[in-house]
Amino acid sequence: MDNENEKTEKKGIFQEYVDFFKEYKVISLAIAFVMGLAANQLVKSLVDNIIMPVLTPFIPEGGWKTATFSIGPVEIGWGAFLGDIIYFIIIASVVFIVVKKIMKQEKVPK
Repeated sequence: MDNENEKTEKKGIFQEYVDFFKEYKVISLAIAFVMGLAANQLVKSLVDNIIMPVLTPFIPEGGWKTATFSIGPVEIGWGAFLGDIIYFIIIASVVFIVVKKIMKQEKVPK
């Protein structure tokens, strides 16, 4: 009899996991996280390897990653910061467009 209760309890715990994954859409969240990491790397590569090299001729010191200016003894690396700003703008724009599309779809009456 105890063996049957253990099987029921184990099946119950397993079913609780399955229900949890379904209710909170954990698998979808994990897939979205992985896709987000891949998109992040893609945008970083776009900024580092395509956009910033195009801007390099307009940077007085040459290399955008090493572009700096000095205020007395303080040296500020503005080239890498500019690259990160462009990267942030692209990511923020993509997130804005995706959220706007999702919110628009949710407003449609069924």
